[in-house]
Amino acid sequence: MSLHRSQGGFTLIELIAILVILGVLASIAVPKYYDITREAQNRAALQAVMEGKARLSMNYARLFLNNGSPPGVSSLVDAVGTTTSIGDYTLNLSTADTLTIKINAAGKAGVLGTNSGVWLKPS
Repeated sequence: MSLHRSQGGFTLIELIAILVILGVLASIAVPKYYDITREAQNRAALQAVMEGKARLSMNYARLFLNNGSPPGVSSLVDAVGTTTSIGDYTLNLSTADTLTIKINAAGKAGVLGTNSGVWLKPS
């Protein structure tokens, strides 16, 4: 049984060329995928930081209205909690000075992504 010319397959050179092309594409696409994934995780953590800022602002207004005077940052952190959970992230709040609260967001077990921010007391 002999193969006719129209039934021929790919040559070894053609297969190697395809593998080289696929290897080059993979070497570009895989690192880009991981960069995009890491950026998305950090952006999700940033959203948790923004939610923490909103909670601080809401509690600031609530304490101001209830007490008739602006609350200090330490009493504000006590009202919100030094450690609070927002979705897949845990926020750690700490007072930096009399006007600033530092917010750090880190993913819970199995969730990557970190971010931080600062909440400034209104003057």
